[in-house]
Amino acid sequence: MIAKADLLSCRQDLEAHIGAKVRLKSNGGRKRTIIHEGFLDACSLNVFTVRCPITPFYDEYVSFSYVDMLTKTVEVTFADEDGMYETAECAS
Repeated sequence: MIAKADLLSCRQDLEAHIGAKVRLKSNGGRKRTIIHEGFLDACSLNVFTVRCPITPFYDEYVSFSYVDMLTKTVEVTFADEDGMYETAECAS
């Protein structure tokens, strides 16, 4: 069972990275994996949003819940200064 403290901890971990470049990997069903790359935009009470630039004039926004991270439905990785990605995990 996921505790409220786990969700709070996960949100605080993500809030420290607002504005950072992220890559999200999620299950699309039927052996499909969906990958989104963008910038962590906001962390609200139950969900976090990522802004994915598609063209210079259009941004796509995707949102996931913290439960998705805790259950490993979505994998979040952050880019460092060299552009290499490191996996972010919430304590469960």
